[in-house]
Amino acid sequence: MTEAPEQSSLGNVLLVDDTPNNLRVLSTLLSKKGYEVRSVISGEMALRAAKASPPDLVLLDINMPRMNGYEVCQALKADETTRDIPVIFISALSEVLDKVKAFAAGGVDYITKPFQFAEVLVRVENQLNLRNLQRMLEEQNEQLIKEVSDRQVAETALQASETELRALFAAMSDTIAVFDRDGTCLKIAPTRSTVHWPASTTVQTIDDLFPPEQATQHRDCIQQVLAQRTAQTVEYFLQVNGADRWFSANVSPLSDTAVIWVARDVTESKRAQQALRYQQERSEHLLLNILPEPIARRLKDEESTIADSFDNVTVIFADLVNFTEFSTQISSTELVEVLNTIFSEFDYVAARHGLEKIKTIGDAYMAVAGLPTPRSDHANAVARMALDLLDFIKEFSTQTGENFSLRIGINSGSVVAGVIGVSKFGYDLWGDTVNVASRMESQGTPGKIQVTANTYDLLKTDYEFEERGEVEVKGKGRMKTYWLLKQKS
Repeated sequence: MTEAPEQSSLGNVLLVDDTPNNLRVLSTLLSKKGYEVRSVISGEMALRAAKASPPDLVLLDINMPRMNGYEVCQALKADETTRDIPVIFISALSEVLDKVKAFAAGGVDYITKPFQFAEVLVRVENQLNLRNLQRMLEEQNEQLIKEVSDRQVAETALQASETELRALFAAMSDTIAVFDRDGTCLKIAPTRSTVHWPASTTVQTIDDLFPPEQATQHRDCIQQVLAQRTAQTVEYFLQVNGADRWFSANVSPLSDTAVIWVARDVTESKRAQQALRYQQERSEHLLLNILPEPIARRLKDEESTIADSFDNVTVIFADLVNFTEFSTQISSTELVEVLNTIFSEFDYVAARHGLEKIKTIGDAYMAVAGLPTPRSDHANAVARMALDLLDFIKEFSTQTGENFSLRIGINSGSVVAGVIGVSKFGYDLWGDTVNVASRMESQGTPGKIQVTANTYDLLKTDYEFEERGEVEVKGKGRMKTYWLLKQKS
């Protein structure tokens, strides 16, 4: 029988007695004092009730039919669910042997009937307090065991992590250090860096590790990183084993007062970049020797097809007369040297007057004015070049004692210009204007400059001419041509 408590429960008590009157008296007493009470009249019922809902305390009579109190207590202690429940025996048996048997069965206290209410309350309260303390101790022990286990797991993980980090540092070739805002070195990681900054018994600073001018720059960098809370990259070089080595350092904030310095040896990368830059510059230089600068720039920009039409240009062909016969009288080396001397001067004259050299064909030289950048004085520029070439070849003949002469042809008009070739580029011209200029040269006279009527019309105001008359031009029929003599004074 269960009595409703008058106040919040102080604990759950299971009463076991085959005498209903005893149960009623104890239940009333405990309920009034605030305990939650359940009452059963046999040992079997007590075991079922305790297992179904374990109480905080059992008050157990000894003399009961079928299953006495000793047997009930032993059964409770044998079950993992109920073995920690404190059992107080309450019995009319007062012999010492009875009490010894009770404690041997697992009881924690023994009350002799008839009992005093005050004694029962004190003993119940005492055992419940002990039970609560036991539970608290068990919980604390469990928590302590868990904390110890967690700490062991954490320590194991930390040790593994430290081992991994040490292995990682040992395999790294970067220089890793920690500096405070004043440049004091707080820590240097043990890596395979080519810069060996050994651990020192004295405090090291930026000034100990870098040359003076670098130390000042690096200290400023550290202070900027801490002030702005953003990483910076700095490049510098140091002497390592007597050789200059380049480094790139990433400087990142580690805390409000310290930075981590991770520097990598980039010497080989620097050398590769320098070699690449040299090759690029060399390639660009070679490209500019072959192509006009605007065309070379378009080719670098990966323009797939470069072809342009120009309406107003002037083309010049200059041929060394009888050079083939001369070449049979000298060695191949001397031949190349002579041609190189002559055509190098032609290149210089062309550049001075703003012409684009197109190509050399054997002992002939081809150039043009008015492309790739259009210009209104294209004919004038070609005329000045042609006259300068005649002057040069006369002087060269005098210096060498050889009878060199030039046959020059000029024509003005429209052309198509573009780049041909894939592995070997060439900038060339096409069109009737080019063909006629070539005919003006091949059908000219050594030592003279033959021009078409188109070119004559562009130059007649500023230059003196001699009319040659009409000549038969292959593919064009008869054309009126002129000899360019000199510039008017």
